[in-house]
Amino acid sequence: MSTSTSATPVVEAQARTIPWGRVIQAVIGLVLVALLVTDVFAPVKPVAFAGLVVLAIVVVFGLLDQIAPANITDRIATAIIWLLSIIIVALLASFLLYLVFRGFRILSPHFLAMNPKEGADQVVGPQLWNSFYLLIITMLISIPIGVGAGIYMAEYAPANKFTEGIRLATETLASLPSIIVGLFGLLLFVQVFHLGFSVLSGALALTVFNLPIIERVAEQSIRSVPPNLREGALSLGMTRWQAVRTVVLPTAIPGLVTGFILAAGRIFGEAAALLFTAGQSSSTLNWHDINFFNYTSPLSLMRPAESLAVHIWKLNSEGLIPNYRQIADGSAALLILCVLLFNIIARLLGRTLYRRITATR
Repeated sequence: MSTSTSATPVVEAQARTIPWGRVIQAVIGLVLVALLVTDVFAPVKPVAFAGLVVLAIVVVFGLLDQIAPANITDRIATAIIWLLSIIIVALLASFLLYLVFRGFRILSPHFLAMNPKEGADQVVGPQLWNSFYLLIITMLISIPIGVGAGIYMAEYAPANKFTEGIRLATETLASLPSIIVGLFGLLLFVQVFHLGFSVLSGALALTVFNLPIIERVAEQSIRSVPPNLREGALSLGMTRWQAVRTVVLPTAIPGLVTGFILAAGRIFGEAAALLFTAGQSSSTLNWHDINFFNYTSPLSLMRPAESLAVHIWKLNSEGLIPNYRQIADGSAALLILCVLLFNIIARLLGRTLYRRITATR
């Protein structure tokens, strides 16, 4: 009795304690909201303005946690999250629709011509082919190496300092700016290896840019395979490599394919890494020549290859063509449609493969 009686005043004193820290946060939040509403920070850069909005929301949430019931706080938080999501999606959709609407007017069969007899500066067919060709060569180089590295990291790598160093190097390489990768390719592939501005130099530079992504996709897809499948394969007398080759990899195919296509969509729109490696021009192509060693062949690896993204940058930076703005808008719309197509194919193909492998509808 004495213990409960002595503890009651302490509990009551704690309940009556005013959370001055929360009160100060609330005052700061209300001041920030008032300043934002009155457009005091309108001349400030959008990044700073967005930071103030986020800070105000965080402070107001801190106040609601103290003075409002849990169900009301949950409803307000859900409504704010939905509102922010709708705003982000609306901004992204408006940006994409604006670019597609401006460029859709110029899209035509002539605009996509591969080898026009006249008006070569008014078409993007060669640049579109160069983008796909660079993508194909890059994926042919990076997928075997990346998948092999992913298998090693997921199945064979021990938990030691060496493995941690590999992970750190992979994450660092994945976070490098693409312009740094382009300068590295200019130094190593173009100058040291004497490959010049060519398809091969651009593909090797994109491989450096793409390899950490492929390795991470492969490792995560292999790790997502249920452990009982490995254990069942090993219990049947298979070696580890046989289990990986016949059980783990086929099960991980949906994740691998989805990751590969998404990575392809990312590097398809890459420009900075190709500025210094693949060049900013495209030679006249002879579509009847399939010899890899001929300079005019579309399959040549040693010719310069201006990609679609580099073409957009070149048009906007130089402005030598009278209607360069329309050509750039059409190229941007075409690039967006291609990347969107990559994402749609990745979703559909990954879902289809998953359903077939797991026998689900």
